[in-house]
Amino acid sequence: MSRSAFKRCPWTGDDPLLIRYHDTEWGRPVHNDRRLFEMLTLEGAQAGLSWITILKKRSGYRRAFDRFDYRAVARYGNQDIRRLMNTDGIVRNRLKIRSAIGNAQAILAVRREFGSFDRYLWAFVGGKPQVNSWGSVRSIPVHTKISDAMSRDLIRRGFRFTGPTICYAFMQAVGMVNDHTRSCFLSPYQHRHHRPKRVRA
Repeated sequence: MSRSAFKRCPWTGDDPLLIRYHDTEWGRPVHNDRRLFEMLTLEGAQAGLSWITILKKRSGYRRAFDRFDYRAVARYGNQDIRRLMNTDGIVRNRLKIRSAIGNAQAILAVRREFGSFDRYLWAFVGGKPQVNSWGSVRSIPVHTKISDAMSRDLIRRGFRFTGPTICYAFMQAVGMVNDHTRSCFLSPYQHRHHRPKRVRA
């Protein structure tokens, strides 16, 4: 059975980029500090914009930000900020650029305290994904008590563009929560029942 025959979370629409992101990344646990920094940066960059806009700029971000090497980004100075402000393919917002640099520096501090950014973040969900079973996209919250707590602690540690809503979107992106709706072929609900639903032609 072709994957294209399965029902997906409705937010993907018909966009091939969103479909690929949904099928291969969204909701899958990430435990790599560089990837976690990438997703935190992209979620922060999305503020006020659409996710498809950010996905289209992802390759530009990877080139501009040393493929999200947080150690390298943490060393960026004013010259790098000027470079980024003149770089096509990213969101050229000074506050968002500065936040990415500051967040890289904050990650280094977190790693010194916890050993890894991964260990620090996943402690908020007890080290394993929270699996939900929403009937519709409208039922999915935009933030939770956990994302609120994560946001407060990140901000206390010097992170920026990490409000509760951004934190929850980040948690969804890196698989700390699984919010695939029940009808989606990637939902654990579907796996339990072994019957992915076909989309009618």
